[in-house]
Amino acid sequence: QVRLVESGGGLVQPGGSLRLSCAVFGSIFSSYNMDWYRQAPGKERELVAIFTSGGSTSYADSVKGRFTISTDNAKNAVYLQMNSLKPEDTAVYYCNANLYTYVRGRIDYWGQGTQVTVSS
Repeated sequence: QVRLVESGGGLVQPGGSLRLSCAVFGSIFSSYNMDWYRQAPGKERELVAIFTSGGSTSYADSVKGRFTISTDNAKNAVYLQMNSLKPEDTAVYYCNANLYTYVRGRIDYWGQGTQVTVSS
């Protein structure tokens, strides 16, 4: 009933910018956190950006100062603005909505992923 659909990935030169979008279909309550993850070939999945239910943001050290996560007011979409891109940013990027519940623990919804390739 909840789907996250990502778009905006592609090929960009080092130093360039991309804006990833994740459309939210179904109801995501304001208590959900919205995150972006990425996974490069041969590497573990990495959390890169967090937008908490309270509206605060945080970033992995590797992207701090270059990436910005945001949502629209209704939380119908989550965005990741990526500037000053580096080849090491190359990965499949996934949006995520998560909620910590007492009964079930953490509940996660995932997008399908969008490829970002940074290369000259």
